Amino acid sequence: MATPATLSNPAREAQNLDDNAADAYEKGHDADAASDHAHASSNLDVEKGVQSGASSTNSDDRTLGGEPTAEAEQDPDIVDWDGPDDPENPLNWPERQKWTLICILALVTLVTPLASSFFAPGVPQVMATFGVESNILAALVVSIYLLGFAIGPLIIAPLSEMYGRFMIYNVCNVFFVIFTVACALSNSMGMLIAFRVLAGIVGSAPLTLGGGTIADTFPTEKRASAMATWSMGPLLGPVLGPVAGGFLVKAKGWRWVFWIIVIFAGFFAICHYVFGRETHHPTLLARKTKRLQKETGNMNLRSKLDSGLPPREILARSIVRPMKMLVFSPIVLLMSLYVSVNYGIMYLFFTTMTFVFEGTYNFSSGSSGLAYLGMGAGLIVGMGYVGKMSDIYVRKAQANPGGAKPENRLELPLTVPGAILLPIGIFIYGWTTDKHVHWIVPIIATAFIGLGNLTGMMTIQTYLVDAFTVHAASAIAANTVLRSLFGAFLPLAGLDMFAALGLGWGNSLLGFIALALIPVPLLLRLRGESIRTNPRFHVTF
Repeated sequence: MATPATLSNPAREAQNLDDNAADAYEKGHDADAASDHAHASSNLDVEKGVQSGASSTNSDDRTLGGEPTAEAEQDPDIVDWDGPDDPENPLNWPERQKWTLICILALVTLVTPLASSFFAPGVPQVMATFGVESNILAALVVSIYLLGFAIGPLIIAPLSEMYGRFMIYNVCNVFFVIFTVACALSNSMGMLIAFRVLAGIVGSAPLTLGGGTIADTFPTEKRASAMATWSMGPLLGPVLGPVAGGFLVKAKGWRWVFWIIVIFAGFFAICHYVFGRETHHPTLLARKTKRLQKETGNMNLRSKLDSGLPPREILARSIVRPMKMLVFSPIVLLMSLYVSVNYGIMYLFFTTMTFVFEGTYNFSSGSSGLAYLGMGAGLIVGMGYVGKMSDIYVRKAQANPGGAKPENRLELPLTVPGAILLPIGIFIYGWTTDKHVHWIVPIIATAFIGLGNLTGMMTIQTYLVDAFTVHAASAIAANTVLRSLFGAFLPLAGLDMFAALGLGWGNSLLGFIALALIPVPLLLRLRGESIRTNPRFHVTF
């Protein structure tokens, strides 16, 4: 019979520090950073007496819930991992098992973003089928899916804290298949739009929980590589969709786009159900606690990661917290705004490129999908570069006396090239399409756009994870909500804006906006630590 590792303390302050580190895993993020974070600040979070302030650490994530400290007396009623090498701890799983899980999760995460733009080349057919002529509805039927991505995280993230990640993944996968079938059978534009929103809500599960799964299973210095693999889905899905969708729409019609999504979503959902496992540390320790209670008859046993809060309060606070961080934390607000504008611009291109290349270059519905390959190439190049170099910078910083800091994720070689190439790509794309320059030139320009979006999104995602330790899940949720809202509604202005200003000046307007946002990641690289540790900006809940 397994015996629980135990941890207690002679003073309440030590218990608070341990609670703080434990809570980091409750949110699915870096536990060691949370523990160091607790030492760094005396500003208490009213949620659990958790100290809020952020600091980085270069210690191993396995120390959470490991061997008790020499100073601490053991409390036999606290259930923890059986030492730092406990095989039940996801951080100690074999590398092959970890990467199998991440690859399957990447495939699941590929399908739901794929659905956002897969039938973009078929929008003219959809409009003809339902007798719709509005440019706004033409863009809305594609981008409204992202409204679900904005709503979903506010519901899915709190539920995952109560029931674990694995259950939420599987339930959402089933409903995603059901709602996508409904899209395929839609008999009106209103029905199609409604089920697109519902599919987006449940389809946001792998996007919402994937980062937490990676943090559950990988230590800090390996996290960016895993993040790059998982990010292939949400970043390449919207690009690959129109490429295949263009030919599929031409051959079989727009409804078959949804049937293909159903087939792939169902297959990958089964794979995840069979090969996936629960990684959420509080859920795993809660199960262990119940098992030990049953085996020993000691009902006083409790998990080290048990928050002690009733489910209703956990749900309420988890819903409110992201919005409070978005409003009161300058780092979350600025980073979310930067990513959201860039993301909205990218989706504006997804919803308008079919019309531009069919109207300007006389591409067929099948060939118009190939125009998205340029952006896909840029995303792949950026993914490989950031995924490799980000972990390298962190490992180098860990070797320094001061250790690694979250701002190491924003090193200038990681942020500057993409931030500059994004507006350059927009300007080139706009004026070359306006002047009818050979089609290869604007397609190459979209590669710069994809590269700029990728570097911005990945560096900021990993920065928020490392910077907000205890409440990193809420920071990511705030970022996802705002990003999805921009992705859903900014594209609605695309076709009308191009009609009023032309492709040259219409895209130049977007380019100037992207140009104005370049200082944001540079500011956080230089001043992020002072803002992050300033008591004025600590958000309590």
